[in-house]
Amino acid sequence: MHRFLTLLFALLFPIFLFGQNNFDPLLNELDKTVADYQLYSNKKEIEINQLKGLLKHTSTDLQKYAIYGKLFSEYKSYQSDSALIHARKSFQIAEKLNDIQKSNTARLNLASIMGTLGMYKEATDILTAIDINTTPNLKGYFFTVNSVVYGYMSDYAASLQEKEKYILLTKKYRDSSLNYYKPRSSAYIMAQSSTLLDAGKHDETLALLLNYFPTIAHNSNDRAVIAYIISQAYHQKKEPQQEKKWLTISAISDLQLAKKEYISLRSLAFIMYENGDIDRAYKYIKRSLEDALFCNARLRTYEISKMLPIINEAYQKQNETNRFQLVLFLLSASILSIFLLAVLFLLFKQMKKLSKAKQDLSLANTKLSELNTELNTFNEKLNDTNYTLTEANLLKEIYIGRYMDQCSDYIGKLDEYRRKLNVMATTGKMNDLISAVKSKQFIENELKEFHTTFDKTFLQLFPDFIEEFSALLIDDEAIQLKEGELLNTELRIFALIRLGIKDSAKISIFLRYSVSTIYNYRSQLKNKAAGPREEFEAKVMRIGTSLK
Repeated sequence: MHRFLTLLFALLFPIFLFGQNNFDPLLNELDKTVADYQLYSNKKEIEINQLKGLLKHTSTDLQKYAIYGKLFSEYKSYQSDSALIHARKSFQIAEKLNDIQKSNTARLNLASIMGTLGMYKEATDILTAIDINTTPNLKGYFFTVNSVVYGYMSDYAASLQEKEKYILLTKKYRDSSLNYYKPRSSAYIMAQSSTLLDAGKHDETLALLLNYFPTIAHNSNDRAVIAYIISQAYHQKKEPQQEKKWLTISAISDLQLAKKEYISLRSLAFIMYENGDIDRAYKYIKRSLEDALFCNARLRTYEISKMLPIINEAYQKQNETNRFQLVLFLLSASILSIFLLAVLFLLFKQMKKLSKAKQDLSLANTKLSELNTELNTFNEKLNDTNYTLTEANLLKEIYIGRYMDQCSDYIGKLDEYRRKLNVMATTGKMNDLISAVKSKQFIENELKEFHTTFDKTFLQLFPDFIEEFSALLIDDEAIQLKEGELLNTELRIFALIRLGIKDSAKISIFLRYSVSTIYNYRSQLKNKAAGPREEFEAKVMRIGTSLK
């Protein structure tokens, strides 16, 4: 048996290995979102085309400026080249309107998208040329764009010295932006949480963002950014499961809003690679690369290009492993099928033997059942006989005792009667003697006393005789006793029958009636029987027993 289980496990192990899967609901949602990326892109295109359609019905530069600004916002994380085009158009109209507020806004939009496109020189030149004091309400946006551009430059820096320089500038401009955003605004929250995170204050960062995150609308661009910062806080705390969870939330938001320039999905791909989930890692990094190329986000493309060969190589190896496992699976399934067929064949033969054995056993059980039935019948008859013998013995014991008492009593009474007659004879009272000898009063008194003694003795043996006997008769023919009677003549006849005296002649002698009288009584009561007439006396014989 042990060898069989070992062999079965060896055959099934490749199947278990091949069928492994991860059923994380969030990851499943992300997988579906990745698969449906075109659906979200189509929705984005529809929104953009609707804005472009408004340009055909717009005549004023002011309206065109507003529409180009909206188009820039839609294209910013979707298609950088188009965002740059609309930022420039927006700037041209702002210059034409001679509005410093709109011009500086357009310049900042230009610098922001140039940073995404890797045009760092052009972006810094624009930022340097802006006199932000002319538009103090844009200072927060100005410092944020500087921080983002220098952040890109630090990621792309060729030397450590330059990298450290750009990191310092990134933090400097980010900290400056906090002075110009309204507290509790989204921009302020993001800048503050990034500052706390850089300082290693991950618990404070989580305390700030976990309370703020539920207030963000699902269609807000800030949702993915906040979720990404939360994931980085958990990364500092060394809680990989939470980090993966929030990266997944961030990636879902990015993809559903049709963003093509993002970080979360790429970061999640690398985590999946480290966790051995190569299929997801390859799928996520491939989607990230395609989106980065579509958006023309050069920094993201560069970052992805460093990871892609590693993940791709692992993916190819896994495919080879999967192919080997599939072959092993098919081989194991074939061997297992042959093995199962052999087992089924042996099982079929065994079942035929078992069926034959069941038939033999059924036949034996039938015969045994018949023997048991005969034995039960014999036991019932034996029990009846034993009961009858026991009852007879009991009756004999009781009646012998009563008979001896009765005989002794009669001897005493006869002796007294003899003395009485002797006195009459010796005293010469011949007339009294003759009257006493002729009188039946003595006999009648003794017979009455004899019947009373019999009634008491019988009812002592069968206390429920009258009720059970009456139950054998038709309801309106029940025996009615006179006051003071224990049994009447009819009941005494059947009491004697119950005691086993069935001969009418013997009963007539016992009760001092003629045989014909006894016969008539028996016939009359049989005619009153509730059941079949011929079964009446047999039922009387069962009175007082458990056999009804």
